[in-house]
Amino acid sequence: MNATLFAQPLKTDRLTLRLFAESGLDDMYAYQGLPEVARYLYRPPRDRARCAEAIERIGQGTHWKEDSDSLTLAVCRRDAPGVIGEVMVSLSAAQAAQAETGWVFPPDHGGRGYATEAALALRDLAFQQLSVHSLFARVDADNAASMRICERLSMRREAHLVENDRDDRGSEYIYATLAREVEPTVTD
Repeated sequence: MNATLFAQPLKTDRLTLRLFAESGLDDMYAYQGLPEVARYLYRPPRDRARCAEAIERIGQGTHWKEDSDSLTLAVCRRDAPGVIGEVMVSLSAAQAAQAETGWVFPPDHGGRGYATEAALALRDLAFQQLSVHSLFARVDADNAASMRICERLSMRREAHLVENDRDDRGSEYIYATLAREVEPTVTD
């Protein structure tokens, strides 16, 4: 796969998912720089320079052929300008067609269903266009909002990894689903 697959952004009822562009730098930094956002990620908050580096890297799309190939899409409201969050899918095992998914949204966009709507669209893309067989998510054991999103994606909790981080950040759950287990959502 390459960036041309996403020449036409994915659209849901309320959202557009597209490749990141340099114009999204301020928006990305606004949420990626927040400690409360980084709390559930495996890295510290990003400064503006790291956000610019990330956009340069992820704005090109991916070939989707080898382990670690990844696609990160900017999530934008259809009725307002700007990036409100992001969703990603990463090929963790190409031979087995296994991929990891995730999302990053700031607290001020929580509780409105944006993350679920975007994650469902990306799940469907992974299964239908990227030929993913198994999709999983790693969720901090304290992140109840992301657990609810996993359940809305028809994922089941398959593992509980206790104290799995050397930095004593806590435990995590692994949620997963298979392509044959889900019905695609309808988008325009």
